[in-house]
Amino acid sequence: MTHADVEQALWAFGRGSGVVALIVLTVALTAGIAARSGRAVVLPRAGLAEFHRGAALFATALIAVHVVSLLADPEAQLRLVDVVIPFTNAYRPLWVGLGTVAVDIAAAVVLSALLRNRLGPRAFRVVHWAAYPLWPIALAHALGSGTDATRVWMLAVAAACALTVAAAVAWRVATDFTEFPRTSERSPR
Repeated sequence: MTHADVEQALWAFGRGSGVVALIVLTVALTAGIAARSGRAVVLPRAGLAEFHRGAALFATALIAVHVVSLLADPEAQLRLVDVVIPFTNAYRPLWVGLGTVAVDIAAAVVLSALLRNRLGPRAFRVVHWAAYPLWPIALAHALGSGTDATRVWMLAVAAACALTVAAAVAWRVATDFTEFPRTSERSPR
């Protein structure tokens, strides 16, 4: 395998992991909304909550693979500072910067989930609500900085993800959405 082959593989792996991360992030967000409903949509509530956690962790792992593979690819010219501080990249600074914002929000949401018992339910919930703006920021990053953004297949993936999230959020804000009561809100037996 030549050096050019390795660079091409890193570039393809970086792009592909980013697209799959967007898809899995869409699944995680949708499952999280469904789990809060208290309704058995596809799985029982506990199963949906576990599926949501697993999908969210998998999306986070894919985001890490996306970032690391682009850091390793000299063609991408991504620096560590670009991953931590938004809007510092020379290539499409707005769109890559949105990706950095998405990474920062994802890190905060994952940390809050890992420290949930120490943070308490209110702090966890406040940070966890950041997942809602995380998703459109990640979508904007994909469409603004992705080299495949204008290809039909990528537009179809983005549209399917957008429609899925729009339907889930519309259901979430609907007046007939029944939110599963938190443990502290349940009446004592």
